[in-house]
Amino acid sequence: MKPSVEQLENLLALKRYERPEEGYWQGFLCEFHQRQREQAVVQSPMAAFRSRVSAWFSDVAPSKWAYGAGLAYAAVTVAFFLMPRNVEVENAPASPVNYQVVPTNPPPVIEQLDQLDLSPSTQGSAGEVVF
Repeated sequence: MKPSVEQLENLLALKRYERPEEGYWQGFLCEFHQRQREQAVVQSPMAAFRSRVSAWFSDVAPSKWAYGAGLAYAAVTVAFFLMPRNVEVENAPASPVNYQVVPTNPPPVIEQLDQLDLSPSTQGSAGEVVF
């Protein structure tokens, strides 16, 4: 059942003059903090860690988020450039080694001395220097 507007006005008029006793709010606050501490002690380590991290992130200013994002971007860029490339090296097919020396057909021997003109009349004309 939903109360009518008149009933709410009457209830508020009655409660308007009611005041809590002196020191009520101080006691309420102390009791509240005591319950919070007890819950923090009972909390699992993972839940406590999560709550600390969420509190830290909520306290960080927007400018610090920008600095953090810039630092993360720089770290990713440096890591990208320092990563080794996957280069595939194609090896030549293996072939057995043959240790036998196969003589090739030697070129025809040209007697160089037969082609030289060593006659006394041509001495000194080939650019030789006589000391």
